[in-house]
Amino acid sequence: MNKTELIDAIAARAQTTKTQTATILNGFMETVQKTLAKGDTIQLVGFGTFLVAQRASREGRNPATGKTMTIPAKKVVKFRPGKALADAAASTKAARKPQPAAKPKAAAAKRK
Repeated sequence: MNKTELIDAIAARAQTTKTQTATILNGFMETVQKTLAKGDTIQLVGFGTFLVAQRASREGRNPATGKTMTIPAKKVVKFRPGKALADAAASTKAARKPQPAAKPKAAAAKRK
């Protein structure tokens, strides 16, 4: 689902116009961005928590050259789903463990 589809779904459920819904959604997104930029956490009970975490520096490898390099530490945004959201996601068909792929058929017999 993209942003436009989300706006359409919320507008239909809340019985508001798409313009009103877009304004509210944009305001929500801007508020989340500004709050996280300050380093604060946003907790929506039953939905989840948005937070800023520090990722430690680590060793990595340049895929083009194979040379080992240090990847610097940085702050990253994390989302921890609440129990209700996690339970809803776990109950969907898409979240179920996929079946193993079928084994390829035996290759044709060697020709002599």
